[in-house]
Amino acid sequence: MDIFAGIVFSVPFHRCSKIMSTVYLSTAYLAPVAYYKALCRYDRTVIEACSHYVKQSYRNRCTIMSAGGELSLSIPVERTRPGKPFTRDMRISAHDNWQHIHWNAIASAYGSSPFFEYYRDDFAPFYEKSQSGRFLLDYNNDLQEMVCRLLGIAPDISYSENYLSPTDDITDLREAIGPKREPVISLLPRPYYQVFSMKWGFSPGLSIIDLLFNMGNEALLVLYDC
Repeated sequence: MDIFAGIVFSVPFHRCSKIMSTVYLSTAYLAPVAYYKALCRYDRTVIEACSHYVKQSYRNRCTIMSAGGELSLSIPVERTRPGKPFTRDMRISAHDNWQHIHWNAIASAYGSSPFFEYYRDDFAPFYEKSQSGRFLLDYNNDLQEMVCRLLGIAPDISYSENYLSPTDDITDLREAIGPKREPVISLLPRPYYQVFSMKWGFSPGLSIIDLLFNMGNEALLVLYDC
C-alpha cells in the first residue's frame, strides 16, 4: 500500500528512495525530525542499548518551540547500579513532577497548532500514568512505536544486545544526532509550517511532535523529502 495515498501535495515533493543499509541510532525521547528521517531513509535501524549512558543527549530530552522560543524538556533519570551505567540500565525518576511539567509545556506550545487536538489523546496517557521506575529505554520505545503508527511508517528496528563497534559499511549516527552537535546536513528537514515561525523563524532541530502537530499526515512529505 502506498503510504502517500490520499495526501494532497501542497508543496513540491521529491521522494527519497530507501538506502539499502543499516544505521545505528541511540534511544531518544520524542526524537528530533532528523532522527525520524533516518528511520525512513535506511533499510534497517539498530538502536544502541548497551553503550554507556551519555548525559545532555536526546536519550532523555527533546526540544519544542514555545511562545518564548526553543524549550528543552528533560526526563529525570537514575542509575540502577554503581559505576558508569549503560543506557539499558537507566530508570525514570519521580523527581520534579516532570510528567505534569512536560505535558503542560507541550499543550501550551502546541494547543493552537492544527493537529494537536487530533493527536492529544494518543500522547496524554504517557504523561498521566506514572512512569516512575520504568526503564527509560522502554518508555522511549513505546513513544516511538506510537509516533511511527501515527505517522504511518513501519521502520525495521531492532535493539543491540552488545556494544556495537563502528564499521565502514554501517552508518553510525548514535552521537551525531544530538543537542550539542552540528546538524547532519543530509537529514535536515526542509522548512514546514511552525506555529511560532513568524516570531522565531524556522527551527529545524525540533522534536517529531512539532512536525506531527503542525503538519498531520503531510509530515510524511517532510520525512521522505530528499
